[in-house]
Amino acid sequence: MKIRGQRECKECGTRWSYYDTGEVACPECGSLHSVGVDEERALHTAAPKSLDLTPIRNDVDEVPLRRLAERATERAKEYTAGYGFIDAGDLQPLDDTYLAAMELRHVAGELARKSSATEDEELYFTKLLQADEGERPDPEEVPDSLRALSGLAYANAVEEYRSDLRTYLDEHADPTVRDTLERLADHTKRIRALDGDVPPREAETLVAAARDVGRYLIEGDEGTLTQAENRLDGLV
Repeated sequence: MKIRGQRECKECGTRWSYYDTGEVACPECGSLHSVGVDEERALHTAAPKSLDLTPIRNDVDEVPLRRLAERATERAKEYTAGYGFIDAGDLQPLDDTYLAAMELRHVAGELARKSSATEDEELYFTKLLQADEGERPDPEEVPDSLRALSGLAYANAVEEYRSDLRTYLDEHADPTVRDTLERLADHTKRIRALDGDVPPREAETLVAAARDVGRYLIEGDEGTLTQAENRLDGLV
């Protein structure tokens, strides 16, 4: 949506940035009566969110896995739900924190439902708990039993990013990227139709292609768009 991010409270005169708070209520007096003071509206889909998995990591040796997985699912869901990639008119990259949180949301959700987990699954779960530090496990580390969940998480993340890319292009038309976005959509749909059950490297290639398209639109480097096309050529 397009908004005037700088707000002024009609009750007390306080000014604040909706881009920073995500709140329409005045941070000083709580009034819902405010006006936008920007001259122009800007595209904005991002939300001011933070992810802190430290309390869960600290309890790894003390709390049963299923309970940890429940807590991790809840935090990852809160972080990824309603996430956006356009901040005050500027397109943002598809970052590792969001990707890892999306994977954690899917994997932890499954482990919270299982009566028991294998050692490999438990180890992979603990690695995903580094999501708030922007770290993701290597694709080769994904256990076969979690492969589909990981693939589906990445396909869903790419679809969310692609949706914002299209929104961004409504304001910054660029015909050269249209075919690449359509191909990205086709591969995303295929992986989602398979419930994510593809080799982890294939899901990672999809993510890399989406990131290349984003970099092209952010930086204008045509080489990254070509790289995205080459990556998509390598998918089934």
